[in-house]
Amino acid sequence: MTNFDKLNSFYQKVSEKSKTYIGYPTAVDFDYSELYPFLQFALNNIGDPTLPSSSEFNTHSFELEVLSFFAELFKAPANNCWGYVTNGGSEGNLYALYLARELYPNGMVYYSEATHYSVQKNISLLNMQSIAIRTNEKGEMDYEDLKDTIQWHRHQPAIILANIGTTMTEAKDDISKIQAILKRFAIRNSYIHCDAALAGTYLALLGSANFDFNHGCDSIAISGHKFIGSPIPCGVILVKKHYKDRVGKAIPYIGTLDTTISGSRNAIAPLFLWYAIQKFGKEGLIKRAEDCLANALFLTKELNNLGLTVWRNQDALTVVMPKPSPSICSKWSLATEQDIAHVICMPGITREILKLFIVDIKTSLIPSGYQYPILS
Repeated sequence: MTNFDKLNSFYQKVSEKSKTYIGYPTAVDFDYSELYPFLQFALNNIGDPTLPSSSEFNTHSFELEVLSFFAELFKAPANNCWGYVTNGGSEGNLYALYLARELYPNGMVYYSEATHYSVQKNISLLNMQSIAIRTNEKGEMDYEDLKDTIQWHRHQPAIILANIGTTMTEAKDDISKIQAILKRFAIRNSYIHCDAALAGTYLALLGSANFDFNHGCDSIAISGHKFIGSPIPCGVILVKKHYKDRVGKAIPYIGTLDTTISGSRNAIAPLFLWYAIQKFGKEGLIKRAEDCLANALFLTKELNNLGLTVWRNQDALTVVMPKPSPSICSKWSLATEQDIAHVICMPGITREILKLFIVDIKTSLIPSGYQYPILS
């Protein structure tokens, strides 16, 4: 096999696999072919997107429009919001924790045991003190455990990482309950960051964002390649601008401030996000969210009808089910943890695809030779 044969073989493999890729939170219905000509240029979004730079070979103007869209969506303060397009939700969480550490060097980070694995790594990189909080059976933070833990550390600033959609069950932590605990113990210095990688965008579009800036968060991170969709992992971090102003450094070489985690940044990803926002518009994105939720409800009901214990958290695209056979998990790329698996009904995961998955589940449950009706 030549090198190019290997490339063609890989293309065939991923093309086929994309038809049954339902276990991970990635939209599969995007088409950015109109943007392919820009791949011939070495574009680089180095530096702060809100400031002029001596290097103008960038997509900062498109990035600013993307940021403006999300700032409005998450009700960020009009004159006190800053952000940038990241390499994904993990970088957004890292940036928020970095800001929180600069604000409160002796702060204690509280995060639930269902928090994304990258958060513990970020905390280690930043050398921050932290405590993991228990979760309930649905994956939401145990507020009694948070209360008891904060009580022992009330002399320290509290840095809370709230999940707006956990990895396995898409559970959402309640910002109002967290704030009530902070108030109860008179915690004067606190910082609340919302990891809204998957659920944040579609919940805000549907008017269900009880975690946004109006509700008391200090920063929000979302993933762009999940609900909106992108062939390149990307995300958005939004923070209160007066926090960001504490960390920027002037760099003569690029003629601007260095305010992001990385120096050179992907300049194509902001184009993708900008293009999708322009193509769908807010109403089109709302329709995508409604379709995904309808598919999640459909799958939950159909699998429950088979006698399986299948459930989903409120307003979740994630359908949690008993772990199927290894062959089904492999074919459908299902993420698993202990005795559960999940399907995430992302944009592009059609009702027809879900029906094929249901047939496979039926086949694994029903004895050979049994004749069952085909779903209409």
